[in-house]
This record gives sequence, C-alpha cells and structure tokens, in this order.
Amino acid sequence: MRTQYCGHLNKALAGQTVELCGWVNRRRDLGGLIFIDMRDREGIVQVVVDPDMKDIFEVANQLRNEFCIKITGEVRLRPDSQINKGMATGEVEVLARGVEIINRAAPLPLDFNQNNSEEQRLKHRYLDLRRPEMSDRIKLRAKASSFVRRFLDDNGFLDIETPVLTKATPEGARDYLVPSRVHKGSFYALPQSPQLFKQLLMMSGFDRYYQIVKCFRDEDLRADRQPEFTQIDIETSFMNAEQVREVTERMVRDMWQELLNVDLGAFPQMTFAEAMRRFGSDKPDLRNPLEMVDVADLLKDVEFKVFSGPANDPKGRVAVIRVPGGAELSRKQIDDYTKFVGIYGAKGLAWVKVNDRAAGMEGIQSPVAKFLTEDVVNGILERTGAESGDIILFGADSKKVVTEAMGALRLKLGTDLGLTDTSKWAPLWVVDFPMFEEDDEGNLHAMHHPFTSPLNVSPEELKANPESVNSNAYDMVLNGYEVGGGSVRIHNPEMQTAVFDLLGIEAEEQKVKFGFLLEALKYGTPPHAGLAFGLDRLVMLLCGTENIRDVIAFPKTTAAACLLTDAPSLANPAALEELGIEVAVSLKLPEPKSVQPGEIPDIKVGAVTSREKKENNA
Repeated sequence: MRTQYCGHLNKALAGQTVELCGWVNRRRDLGGLIFIDMRDREGIVQVVVDPDMKDIFEVANQLRNEFCIKITGEVRLRPDSQINKGMATGEVEVLARGVEIINRAAPLPLDFNQNNSEEQRLKHRYLDLRRPEMSDRIKLRAKASSFVRRFLDDNGFLDIETPVLTKATPEGARDYLVPSRVHKGSFYALPQSPQLFKQLLMMSGFDRYYQIVKCFRDEDLRADRQPEFTQIDIETSFMNAEQVREVTERMVRDMWQELLNVDLGAFPQMTFAEAMRRFGSDKPDLRNPLEMVDVADLLKDVEFKVFSGPANDPKGRVAVIRVPGGAELSRKQIDDYTKFVGIYGAKGLAWVKVNDRAAGMEGIQSPVAKFLTEDVVNGILERTGAESGDIILFGADSKKVVTEAMGALRLKLGTDLGLTDTSKWAPLWVVDFPMFEEDDEGNLHAMHHPFTSPLNVSPEELKANPESVNSNAYDMVLNGYEVGGGSVRIHNPEMQTAVFDLLGIEAEEQKVKFGFLLEALKYGTPPHAGLAFGLDRLVMLLCGTENIRDVIAFPKTTAAACLLTDAPSLANPAALEELGIEVAVSLKLPEPKSVQPGEIPDIKVGAVTSREKKENNA
C-alpha cells in the first residue's frame, strides 16, 4: 500500500510521486490550505492539501487526530524560509494528489500533547506506543536484540532454545507454577533462568551457547523489575572468568558504539568488599563522586557512646561521607536526611559542618562537637580531605545498617545536590563476591545460586571455613544498575555436593531436585562459565529512561497486573476441574491495580495447598 515511510522522505525524492500510509498526528487549517502532519513508525512529514482540489480537500477537511489514512502525492522542496530544522523531513513536504481515510478514530482516551498517567498509558498501550517517543524506544530495543544476535553469531555462539515448562530451581524468588492436566496434582515451574539447561548444554559439547529468552519470577516489583523479563543468556566451556568478561564487555562496548556512538572505554574492576566499603552497594554508581570513609579507629575512645559503641564492636561500623559545599545545608534539610536514613534502620545522622578548615575546632559547627577532641576532628578532616564549606555526615551502627543507610544516602545526596554527573557513562566489573551470606538464624544461603564455583578452594577447604570463601562470580554494573551477572560454574560432583550440604539440602532432597544434574556431572563435564544480561535494563539505559516499563511493549504494573487485558483473571471452573484444582479463595478477583505484589491464592491439591507445599519444600 505504501512506497515510502513518512520519516524517510528527503530532498533527493523531490519531484517523485509517493504513497504513504499512517496516522494524522496533527491537522491545521491555515487560510484555506490544510496541513497534515502525517506519522508512521519512521517519523513525521508535512502533507499539504490545496483547496483547488475540491474532492481531496473535502476528505481532508474531515480528518482528525489518529485517523488512519493513505496519502498519494508529490514530494516537493520547502522554500528556504519554511524549512523546519526540528524535523528529519523538514526540508520537504508532500502535495496531496489523493487522500483516503482507511479508518476513523473515536475521541481519544489519551492526550498526545500532555502527560497522561501511567495507568491511562498502560490501559491504552496500543495508543501509547504510537507516540514517537515510545516508538523510538521499541525500535531501539529491536536494534539492540539484533546487534546481540549478530555479535554472538559472529563469535561462534549457537542460539539454542531451552524448555519453558520445567522444574523449580532455587533462584531466589517464588516460581510461577503451571498445573499439569496429565499429571494431576503436579506442577511445572516457569524458568527463573535457564541455569541448569545451559549447564547441561555445556556437558553436551555445545561450548558456546546463547539465547534471548523470557524468564519469570514471582517477586515484589519496582521500576527496573517485571514478573516476566527478557534475558540475554550466555554460557561457554573451556573459558575462564577473565575470558567471559572480555567477550561480554566487548559486546556491550560495541553495542553502545553502534547504537549511541558512545565509547564506554575499558571497564574498571572492583572487588565486592571494596564496593561495599566505599559505596555501600555492590552496584555502585561511579558517576557520583561521594564515598564512604571508615573512621571507627579514630572514635574508639570518645565519650559519645553512639560513636564509641559501634567503633569497638566487631560487628559495628562507623563511616562518614564528606559532602563538598554541604555546609550550606539547612537544619531542615539535615533533618529530612535523618528521616531518610531511618528507613534503613539508622537511629540518627550526626554531622559536622566545616566552616573554616584552618581554624581547627573553632572552625567547625556540630551538635556532637563537645564529644570530640581536636585530634579526633583533625584526623577525620584529614582522612576525608574536608575543606571549608563542606559537611561530614556520620553513620554509626551495625555494619549492615551503616552500609545500607549511608549507601542509600550517598545516592540521594548525589541526586538532590546535582553531584552525580548524568552526562557520563560509568561501567564497572564487580568481582569476588562472598560464596555465602548468613541469615538471622545463622543459616547459609548462596549469594548468587548454588551452582556457582567457589574461588580457589577444594571441597574440604570450603566445608572447613565456608564464611571466608569467595565465589568465582562477577557482575557488570552500568550507572548504578546491575545489567549482567555470571560466574564460573561447579563442574565436579564432589564440589556440588559439598555446596548443597552447606546449604542444608539433604542427600534425598538433592537427588529429588537435582539428581539429573548430579548424574550428568559424572560424565566428563567440562569447566564452564557464563553470564546473563537483563535486556530490559540494557535498553532502559540505552534509551535514557529510568523505568523498564518504558521499553517493554506490553508491561505489567507494580502489582504484576496487565491493565490492557485485565490479567490475571479467573480461570474457567471446568478447566480447574479438569486439572484437579480447587481455588480456596473468594471467586471475585480484586481489580488488577489492587493485587498485592507477591500474593498468590492458595490452590488445593488434594489436602495440601500450594502455599503449604512450598513451605514444606523450603
């Protein structure tokens, strides 16, 4: 039906007759001439309808925003005085020779010239996606996916699909379950990632695998998280961690170069311990210059127990952040930041304003100054590099509270005070994560997943001192977002069994849940490693937005609901009966926007509900 896209017209086509299909972006009637801004996925072009062509003019006079139309006309150059430099097609226009209304549009539920609520946009997503801003994001996502496939194909990786209906694996979130009609009372789990299958592919001899794959996690949502998300899944055999990082870093650098014409440069590398110590996060935003500085050793002997208590506690921490120019903060602003750190469990936020660095104690202002000696103050000023006009903010509590609270405060200060340089790109590799983390009951949990290889230890050494062992894992961070994570995998059954034992997974449970993996490990398993990227987050960063819903065609809300289709919805009772399922909740489903994150109904399977079954398995 069309010969050209609207957005592709230029002065090289002047004098040619073209056929265009698209939508009315705007219609203007100026002194008898009708001007139509016509839009398709590639852009907008101006169409002119002359009143001398009465039949065409009469049709054009009926047009309203979002009418679907076809235009036949001649491309002509605009006069120099009328060139629109703000449009890609601004040097030309189309003189209409034919106007056809393909479909009329009812009054629109969205205002394309105003900011609509996100609820409105998601409810009428098919209209929202017509907006050039949204269209450009979806096109850039397509280009990113295409680039990934070309890069990995060119580097010897094979695109291999893995099952969607599978078995639950411990990935750290609830599974989405699919009941089996054939095996009543049994459930498939939608994959949280293809972790075990990609390892099995390595055991099968496919030494370079990739897949752009849907993954599913039933977890509390936020701006950069969805219940179903797209993962660029990569696995290799006979490559070590450094080699995996090299090829995946090159992929991301080349992607940014091709799609944005941005050179990210070589990615620096930082250990997990250093990232947590300096920035309070394992995904630090290095565009923010603020850092946390430990000062516990300087405060062990002060009379102020708020400082000396954590300073002398092996599980405590005292850290400060120097804020350049922060002495100008008002008391109300400081009080607001005090409330903010309280969200993370901090009991307060002590501060010292440096009004005159050269004046020593006379040059500082602080409600805790009376508890600090001149040597202590000078030591803190020296260590932080404080200058006149700065403020020093203190966190003193358990290591966990101080690290989380001050890390979050660092980010907020960077945004509020304009310290974070949003014009920059800041990539980073974070490496040497702890193998395990301990919960409040003293139980060990895998920091990544239980198939991650420990770093440079034997099974016996791992069992002897598991808390001190690091894993051979690595995360790629960009502008404060974890965009990809991976590890070297365990490739021998003794080490895998040792990890399962430390995680409290008994031998029988190991056999039931992972028997196929343990069996496969017996037969010449190669060393292997991999990494998975979140495609949604990568595209979010490429597009310069802060919400992954902006780069997904049909996303869910933070309540895991689809406002467009009203999913989730009630199941047909006949289908439930065929599956052997009885729903043990009210048959009236709440409105999608009121569904609480993470909540699922209890589903009876015989005498045991799905929730009870999950708790028993845990």
